Amino acid sequence: MKSVSFGTAVLFALFTFSAHASDNMPVKKADGMLVDSKGMTVYTYDKDSAGKSACTGKCAENWPPVMAADAKPAGDYSTITRADGTKQLAYKGKPLYTFIKDKKPGDKTGDKVMDAWHVVTD
Repeated sequence: MKSVSFGTAVLFALFTFSAHASDNMPVKKADGMLVDSKGMTVYTYDKDSAGKSACTGKCAENWPPVMAADAKPAGDYSTITRADGTKQLAYKGKPLYTFIKDKKPGDKTGDKVMDAWHVVTD
């Protein structure tokens, strides 16, 4: 049986923890932008203030919030509490959304809509 050094074991444990921690995030980086778990483009809205969504009602129907559910945000990610009490994921304090008119992964039809919606890039 081959022995494993303590350092190797620690690195393995850290890698495994990091991989599992990111599994809980509903977004990831792909092709220089954030996408949700289905690969759909993620946006921010200029009318939001840090930690608060201005997109409710019909707006939220067209721009579904990226919900935080079981996410364990870290670093630039956080959660906000929406008016209805649900948790929404935020990036650098800005709430995140998808766009109902994006039909397939990679679509960015919501970018610059009303000059207020923007694709989240790295």
